[in-house]
Amino acid sequence: MESTLGKPNATAILFFCLVVIGTLIITYFAAKKTKTTSEFYAAGRSVTGFQNGLALAGDYMSAASFLGISGMVALSGYDGAIYAVGWLVGWPALMFLIAEPLRNLGKFTFADVVASRLKSGPIRIASAVGGLLVVLCYTIAQMVGSGKLIQMMFGMPYEMAEIIVGVVMLMYVLFGGMLATTWVQIIKAVLLVFGVTVLAVLAMAKFNFSFSTLYTEVVTMYPADNMLNPGGLITSPIDAFSLGLALMFGLLGLPHILMRFFTVPDAKEARKSVVYATTFIGYFYLIIPIVGFAAAVLIGKANIKAIDAGGNMAAPALAEMLGGTPFLGFIAAVAFATILAVVAGLTLAASSAMSHDIYVSVFKKGHASEEEQVKVARISVVIFGVAAVALGILFKGQNVAFLVGLAFAIAASANFPALFLSILWKKMTTQGAVWSILVGSATAAILIILSPTIWVNILGNEKAIFPMKNPAIFSMTASFVVAIVVSLLTPEPEAQEKFEDDKIRTYLGIGAE
Repeated sequence: MESTLGKPNATAILFFCLVVIGTLIITYFAAKKTKTTSEFYAAGRSVTGFQNGLALAGDYMSAASFLGISGMVALSGYDGAIYAVGWLVGWPALMFLIAEPLRNLGKFTFADVVASRLKSGPIRIASAVGGLLVVLCYTIAQMVGSGKLIQMMFGMPYEMAEIIVGVVMLMYVLFGGMLATTWVQIIKAVLLVFGVTVLAVLAMAKFNFSFSTLYTEVVTMYPADNMLNPGGLITSPIDAFSLGLALMFGLLGLPHILMRFFTVPDAKEARKSVVYATTFIGYFYLIIPIVGFAAAVLIGKANIKAIDAGGNMAAPALAEMLGGTPFLGFIAAVAFATILAVVAGLTLAASSAMSHDIYVSVFKKGHASEEEQVKVARISVVIFGVAAVALGILFKGQNVAFLVGLAFAIAASANFPALFLSILWKKMTTQGAVWSILVGSATAAILIILSPTIWVNILGNEKAIFPMKNPAIFSMTASFVVAIVVSLLTPEPEAQEKFEDDKIRTYLGIGAE
């Protein structure tokens, strides 16, 4: 098919400018209300459950979900849909296990929760290491998606596209903090759900709104590829199980998602946030595979790969085919807003780890003025933004959903076991939490480097040292085992006493900020 992707597109540029101007206006007004650390990191705890639910959905329905899953389904069929299901099933666990205690025990970051009854210094250093690793991996995926999208829409070099994304994102976070990021997420979530719904309806119209016709066409066009059965992307059952663990429990360790629970006034609104977020996200993940399968039939795998080897442009290409360049422009602008908002949230999480957990809590022992804290937070934002652009350029050409899957593996291994056990297990100690985070982070990161993704695809070696694509089954288990063994070997009576004292605050919210 003839496509304008890769050439400058006036309609797309118009929508792109409207989105950027609109969101910068929001940032301008948010900047006026962002003076203190509470306003910078937690929007002054003024966000309602419904607003936060939409913002959570916006944070979660990232470029990886929209561009990555649709592309993965278009190229690999059923296995791409595993990502959609895996990312959804973690939400009930988040609601029942984490949301309320997190809001009641924490202040700005998940390290606040783990450190609430343990020794603050070592916990915050270890948490910052784990948190930054997760956020970096997640950011790489978003930056790759954004660079590819802008390159395709504007016909400019990929590296220049990365720099533009980095500059716009920095403006959101530096001046507007969490309040601007929240409103950008809300607007983007509404636009994304609307855009994907229109795309799915237009696609289904081509198949007389019959799923049977759609799937029959898929099987007829690709008889040898087995598109409706597992094995197209993940061939080993253990690898599939490991990926499922990472996707489900990684959610419970994502710093930028956990941070959102500190923006609401109380635990009740935190719980409401998850209910609303699950509704929006569930709907989105239900319809996104339709886009992928329709793209495989209407555009063809060869054409999708010709536009982008990772398949990330399947949804925009389908939008152009079904709605012409105006709809392509709208979808591209929504995708761009999606990426910017998610990267802004990730940058805020990274900034909080560097400034709040390391600089203020460890180096300054909590003694830093509001002005100094906000200044350090903004410097951290710039450092992380530059690193994000550089890594986005380095990982050019990878499928973004797959890269996010790796970020989930680190989150499930580094953050989730320590967070979970510190809330629910009385015998958890400082040493246990620290070693759990460090072992989980290191094991996941090393196994990912030795896996086919990095060792073969990026570094160009012939054969991977670690054969599986996702390491969560080993790294998460190692993190739990280390946490339990080290805690039992290093009993901490003071932490056990605080566990009893914290129960009222954990479950009833009495004493929470």
